[in-house]
Amino acid sequence: MADETNVLDQLIGQIQEESLRNRLAREVELLRGSRRFGLVFDRHLPESVRLVDHPIRKGIRVALRDESTAETWTVVRFTDTTRTVAVLDGEGGERPVSDLVVVREFGEPIYPGLQSIERIPNGAVDAPWHVVINGENFHALQALRSTHREKVDLIYIDPPYNTGGGDWIYNDRYVDAADRAKSSKWLSFMERRLLIARDLLKPTGVVIVAIGDDEHHRLRMLLDQVFGDQNFIANITWQGGGSSLSRFHAGGLDYMLVYCREMSVLTEGGVRWRVEKEGLQDVLDAAASAWEQSGHNSAAASRLLSAWWNRNKTKYDPGLGDNVKVDEDGTAVKVGDLGNSLYRPNLRYAITDPATGIVYEPPNNGWSFRRETMDEMIAAGRILFGGRPRWKTPLHEMSMRSVVPTFYRDRRAASQHLAKVLGTKDFPYPKDVEVIARWLSIATTNDPDAVILDFFGGTGTTVEAVLRLNAQDGGQRQAILVTNNEVGAPAAKALRKVGLHPGDEEWEARGVFESVCRPRISTVVTGTRPDGSVFSDGIAANVELFDLTYLDPSSVRRGQEFTAVAPLFWLEGGARGGRIEALPEAGWALADVYGVLFDIDALTGFAAAVTTATIDGRAPSVLFVITDSPAEYQEAVERLPVGIETVQLYEDYLSNYTINTSGSTR
Repeated sequence: MADETNVLDQLIGQIQEESLRNRLAREVELLRGSRRFGLVFDRHLPESVRLVDHPIRKGIRVALRDESTAETWTVVRFTDTTRTVAVLDGEGGERPVSDLVVVREFGEPIYPGLQSIERIPNGAVDAPWHVVINGENFHALQALRSTHREKVDLIYIDPPYNTGGGDWIYNDRYVDAADRAKSSKWLSFMERRLLIARDLLKPTGVVIVAIGDDEHHRLRMLLDQVFGDQNFIANITWQGGGSSLSRFHAGGLDYMLVYCREMSVLTEGGVRWRVEKEGLQDVLDAAASAWEQSGHNSAAASRLLSAWWNRNKTKYDPGLGDNVKVDEDGTAVKVGDLGNSLYRPNLRYAITDPATGIVYEPPNNGWSFRRETMDEMIAAGRILFGGRPRWKTPLHEMSMRSVVPTFYRDRRAASQHLAKVLGTKDFPYPKDVEVIARWLSIATTNDPDAVILDFFGGTGTTVEAVLRLNAQDGGQRQAILVTNNEVGAPAAKALRKVGLHPGDEEWEARGVFESVCRPRISTVVTGTRPDGSVFSDGIAANVELFDLTYLDPSSVRRGQEFTAVAPLFWLEGGARGGRIEALPEAGWALADVYGVLFDIDALTGFAAAVTTATIDGRAPSVLFVITDSPAEYQEAVERLPVGIETVQLYEDYLSNYTINTSGSTR
């Protein structure tokens, strides 16, 4: 359709010959229909992965373990039956097997497993197990797409900020400012992971992505494309600088972009949104009244508001009693509301321009500062009066990209906290456990049993935040954290100088998982540091840490790797209670919350056991039936109690979790 404001359409309209004018108009419409709007970038090949512990066999693609070249070759044969020297194709020649490492390119199937490396049963028997996976997060996400599709309530990630300082690796190379494709590589890297993340979220799920100034604008557009701009919730700024000056320029800022999986579902089914649509003004009025009646006493105001709410909450929703409160400074807040849309009496006051005497009334939700802070800012000349007062600071003290932060938190607090946990200051820039806990609390206010995923887990801050949040409010939130054992660029350079490489014991000991994440989580849960010193009384929680492994399919088919596959069944069953660790002679097994039928001929015994458990109030949440036959699977479903989720798995159960390909089996 022609647009009278479009230059091209205007020029076409000036063509006198009707047939030519119409033909050009049609061609333009075709081009418009095929033209892509939004973020456009070069999509780079997915990252390859080096499988350090994978056996080297004929036909396998390999690279040099010492990373002296990026070339890869295929193993043609071995020089003798000892298989200690491999013959490679092309110009690879003969190489000792000890010098080689298996490489998998995208498109080559990989079969994942999980190897338990530490199990910390420090919580109630029926409490969820928090899961930490050390491995390549793209492959871990693909495995989770089979175990947790549409099961995750909240995703929080703090990905590489791509500052150009070599803060992340793409295909075994640190990406720095000299790489002309650094942004397109980063976008390719992020897009692949966010697409899987979207599959993992429940329809009511929310994703929070932390980012710095370098890629904030590109990430916002990428999230618009992956999740849809209609699902955007908020752009939160976090001022984390350590000085008063840094509070007013962009260099001291981080951002958190918040999107939901499906806004229409969230707005129709979400408690917070129903209050806003149906009873917000009533709540606002009650909060203001409670504040006045209490004589501006926050504790008394909170009691008055709670009493009002208990009398009236069923009018709006029977589960809303704890979602509105007056906090310690008199602020009336709705817990779970990212916008804090309720009445804030301590921030509602008039201010006067000292130069003109003009009085300015506050906006609906109040100013961003308390009166004392505002008075100091006015006296210091840091408020610019005009149509509406704005913050100002001299140009030489600010960046042209200045923004006003949503909240302030000194980054040094996170470093100091981690140093106390570990007893060392070796890792200076962790995430802030208090900041993450705050946003996890807001996003899961109405769901204390939420499943929370962080697949850029780094030092393990998100797990600690979930543990502390559960201890604080009695919730049963479950954390799933994916991290890796990456070594920072300076340390990696130093290690290579002395002949060490990924896979070597000394190298792995310096990685972020082994040196920070693992000891941190163990210390927080048990209260005891690895060196035996006491940090705290610990936290009642169950945590298991795994290495993501890559299995030899022939070994799995011979029944030699079931222990590595079993945790995937357990994860899909909810990661609660005991785990089925071995192939049962009976042909079936039933754990606390899930069961597996390995042999269809054992269906009668399996169905009887499940029925008994259900009658006793111990019904499993999911049952797996291993068979290639749809008819056999249907027979099993008909024999099992109604209302229990059932999942058909292939007899070649490796195929259920195949990764590194464009899609996934389930």
